Amino acid sequence: MNDAQFKEFCRIFEDIFTKNGISEYDTPENRQKFATLAEYLIEENQKYNLTALCSMDKIIPLHFADCVVAAKYIPAGAKVLDLGCGGGFPTLPLAIVRPDIAVCGLDSTAKKLGFINSAAQKLGIFNVTTLTGRAEELVCDRRESFDIVISRAVARLNVLAELCLPFVQVGGKFIALKGSAGEDELAEAQKGIVMLGGSVKSTDKYDIFTCGGAEKRLNIIIDKQSPTPIAYPRQFGAIKKKPL
Repeated sequence: MNDAQFKEFCRIFEDIFTKNGISEYDTPENRQKFATLAEYLIEENQKYNLTALCSMDKIIPLHFADCVVAAKYIPAGAKVLDLGCGGGFPTLPLAIVRPDIAVCGLDSTAKKLGFINSAAQKLGIFNVTTLTGRAEELVCDRRESFDIVISRAVARLNVLAELCLPFVQVGGKFIALKGSAGEDELAEAQKGIVMLGGSVKSTDKYDIFTCGGAEKRLNIIIDKQSPTPIAYPRQFGAIKKKPL
């Protein structure tokens, strides 16, 4: 990224982070890290098809800001699992702005996790690890071992809750980052959330401001109140066929 490109990146970055109320994370160090990440994402995306968002005016609001707004839900020093992390969102943005937390990205696609690991190394951030495999299989070794489980754009909530809540320790939280359909998803998932040991603590409804307008968001925060019964999660086919 040359000087002119970096200057344009910083202009968009400052504007988007200010509009979305996250300017506290707009520091010179973070700008440099996010600029490096954006450039690397665009470069590697040509090889691995990591994202459909390929320009700075899309990446900054819809990958960076959209993930960073969730930082406020995470307590200091938390162990965080990003379930279905894909190309690293929200894993990498959260790790950049919250060096106090440990973020583990879980995904079944090894090449995407390879990108996350190489990006973290390139950025000089050391609070990122990865897990390769399917959630319903990996939970055997990691059941109720995370303070926070977060997930974005993976599945409808009635499916996602069964995959995520078993990883959350009692007293922790499951955070589902949802769009405009979030309220409908929450209504159909309420019964299953209770069966899995969860309780909806709050919802956070807002607009994410982009370079050309705004998009609806609903973040759902679920407390883990009791252990998830050992029968869950089921195999993914059963979860999808008959959600709780």
